[in-house]
Amino acid sequence: MTNDPTDLTGAFDMPGVEDGSEFASNMAIVMQRSQEIMARMTEAQAADDHPLHADPLNVMPVFKEFSEELMRNPQKLMEATTTLWSKQAELWGRMMMSAWGARESAAPVIEPKKGDKRFSDAEWSENAVFDFIKQAYLLTAEWTQDLAHNTGEMPERDRRKLDFYTRAFVEAMSPSNVPTLNPVVLRETMEQKGANLVRGVEALAKDVERGKGQLIISQTDMDKFEVGRDMAVTPGKVVWQSNVTQLIQYSPTTEHVYAKPLFIVPPWINKYYILDLNKKKSMVAWLVDQGYTVFILSWINPGPAQGAETWESFMQNTSDAIDVALAETKQKSLNMVGYCAGGALTATMLCHMKKKGDKRVDSATLFTAQTEYSNAGELQVFVDEETVKVVDEQMDKGYLPAHSMANAFNLLRSSDLIWSYVVQNYMLGKEPFPFDLLYWNADSTSMPAQVHHFFLEELYNKNSLAKGEMVLFDEKLDLADISIPIYHLAPRDDHIAPIPSVYRGAKLMENADNTFVVSGSGHIAGVVNPPALGKYQYWTRDGIAQDDVHDWLEGTTETAGSWWPHWDEWLSKKSGRKVKAHAPGAVTGTIMNAPGSFVKVRFDQD
Repeated sequence: MTNDPTDLTGAFDMPGVEDGSEFASNMAIVMQRSQEIMARMTEAQAADDHPLHADPLNVMPVFKEFSEELMRNPQKLMEATTTLWSKQAELWGRMMMSAWGARESAAPVIEPKKGDKRFSDAEWSENAVFDFIKQAYLLTAEWTQDLAHNTGEMPERDRRKLDFYTRAFVEAMSPSNVPTLNPVVLRETMEQKGANLVRGVEALAKDVERGKGQLIISQTDMDKFEVGRDMAVTPGKVVWQSNVTQLIQYSPTTEHVYAKPLFIVPPWINKYYILDLNKKKSMVAWLVDQGYTVFILSWINPGPAQGAETWESFMQNTSDAIDVALAETKQKSLNMVGYCAGGALTATMLCHMKKKGDKRVDSATLFTAQTEYSNAGELQVFVDEETVKVVDEQMDKGYLPAHSMANAFNLLRSSDLIWSYVVQNYMLGKEPFPFDLLYWNADSTSMPAQVHHFFLEELYNKNSLAKGEMVLFDEKLDLADISIPIYHLAPRDDHIAPIPSVYRGAKLMENADNTFVVSGSGHIAGVVNPPALGKYQYWTRDGIAQDDVHDWLEGTTETAGSWWPHWDEWLSKKSGRKVKAHAPGAVTGTIMNAPGSFVKVRFDQD
């Protein structure tokens, strides 16, 4: 491919075509394997007894509403279209200047946003043809998204859904996703005589087979890691288990420990070992080193055997595990932690425990945990009455297949988590880079049907906990009943549990002794940020009485580094005196070594 930006035909120079036999042979392999893959996917679809839905995500109503808004605002559409034409004409004019040798004076009409890696290859900027393709796309994408966001009036929830799917559409339409428009793919294909596409189609076949006929894109090399060997390696024992969870107690590393144990409820949407990813990043190992006796639940990757489980049974299992932790440490109460969906479960338990006069929990820490869902982050775009019906149909065997949740999370960041891997894996034929965090992200879990339905319907759709209308164990729950100390952690860039949503829920716990902390980064790195890494920062302020979280943020104090030491200072004061440490299971007995067996069940192996 030429490096001369004024030579337009150079964009299509293809070294290697003189040796056409190898290229043709490789293309024949690609075509044959593609047909076989299509047949495998068609076969799997035919065997799937779930009904096909023309609009499973219930997107069409919001786009119909958008179309009607455009019809009611023809003047705005005309003005927007004229603006787009003007920009495209300007771009064409600058391209002509470039072709006539005036490229240095032809500044870009538009450039990729900071962090956009799709157009990082030099050819996208140095070659006039690809530069034009790139800028034409960016102009159209920006215009489309602005038009969707700013046209007419519609309910805020519909607007967010329209914005989300418009963004997903324009990301899918990127020229970087088209082999014949991507200079990197063209260059590699010609230089390798199509061998990259052969490797890519074999990778595609492997991913389709891994998904049993559905495409499950590999984001990392799943064979390079093993749970219990490379992650989830902090020493401990499984001291109790039920039909849905195992309870792990970690081995002490200090001679003396705080008397009151720390009991962690992770989300069942992902595996618990995000909190024990490796020796350098492990939160549980750090807590153990600070002198805490740490227990954590390891939820099973559910199948038909868990089909009868409910939100109440998850609460009961958690309550039973608390009893085991208290018996093991010979204490009457403990401190509790809830992460994400585990935080929502923890909040419902705290409400119910207050109703019953249950005093086994002295304090609670809620990581990225929403209890008020009126504007509950980007996952909310997948949830309404119609989509819940579709999800219910997928859970006829008692659980939601893991790939359904994995696909939803990937769609939240489709450019990074879908399309970049389509290009790298299938077009360039590169093997995914081994990365423990992406292994965890791909180590997806299924959802127990009734638990998942309750989560979507009662929390996301009805917002019943925040309204004081949720009923569990025949008790109406109210967040205002919680009166113990609560430490709320909300990462600043969290798109799953936004700060305002977490803050609104904290305010509803008006009788609790609330401490609200904002950390740097997002849903994962904002929580898992060991002090030794020296990354990010956190913001603190006394109380949460302010009406709006943005007002609260204006008066905060920023501290560099991890928020863990701040939490440790808060938690240590609620953990009692120091006592002599003892091995896990010394009182209740042990079942097996940590990380146990439940966490090792992979959805692509069941």
